[in-house]
Amino acid sequence: MSKPEAEIPAAVLAEWWQPFEDFLARERRYSPYTVRNYRQAFVDFYRWASDPAIGAWARGVEALTSRDLRDFVIEAQRRFDRRTLHNHASGLRTFFRYWLRQGRISRNPFLGVPLPKLEKRLPRFLTEEQVRTLLLSPQRLLEEGQIDAHTAWRDRLAMELLYGGGLRVSELVGLNYGAIDLSAGVARVLGKGRKERLCPLGRVALEVLRKFRAEFAPEAAPGSPVLVNADGRRTRVQEVQAMLKRHLARAGLPLDLTPHKLRHSYATHLLNAGADLRLVQELLGHAQLATTQVYTHVSVARLKEIHAKAHPRG
Repeated sequence: MSKPEAEIPAAVLAEWWQPFEDFLARERRYSPYTVRNYRQAFVDFYRWASDPAIGAWARGVEALTSRDLRDFVIEAQRRFDRRTLHNHASGLRTFFRYWLRQGRISRNPFLGVPLPKLEKRLPRFLTEEQVRTLLLSPQRLLEEGQIDAHTAWRDRLAMELLYGGGLRVSELVGLNYGAIDLSAGVARVLGKGRKERLCPLGRVALEVLRKFRAEFAPEAAPGSPVLVNADGRRTRVQEVQAMLKRHLARAGLPLDLTPHKLRHSYATHLLNAGADLRLVQELLGHAQLATTQVYTHVSVARLKEIHAKAHPRG
């Protein structure tokens, strides 16, 4: 039950996981982050299903039933929070749907399997003043001699693009110079589901981009990555996450805030300033308006908070 991934038979990975991973990465163009999460879901399910006391895997993948998957969900609730469980379920549904289309199974055993309801959580975001403080951190660290000039401007550029353009961190690290129209001030971004959208980057982000390119990447070609380390290597998602934590600490902000929270802040500040909800949906690249509407709840919650503090009968 607790066998590490290395002990999963190579034949199992080759037969059931690898073709699915290739499909996710090459055909669906899922981000490495999503592919990694789906792999974790598969590994966790295999560990459970291959337990001799359960015997589900021994019967064969094609013999798995909805009852098996319900039992798995019940057991998994003891180990994961609800959001992680929902993410695992999404990966497994997609896994079984893929093999159904390949003709290896006759039905998706995850169909109709109930999941515990997700608690409604409003997106966390920074106030405009907190964002300003955070964005000043790289220059302050540079002045204090704690980081070099390249790192300072690279970090500032990353945060300006996350906040100024509302980019996902995977979109940020995948951005090349050829996808940016400096004269128009927009970037052409390939988002989830291979959907392309235009992202206005904002005046300040463009100024930082021009400075960074002029000083640290003057020979950059259209296919060159925008965000690079000092050795010219494309910056990775994990490096952006670590970078943000360093600047959150310097700014005295909660260390559990992620790059995605800058995207939340971007959307919330737009709506607070009166931006149209459907426009924000387009800017974020959301397929469904309902996904964007959660930010209106954030805005209303903020208005109620202000009212309660400022109104004599609040």
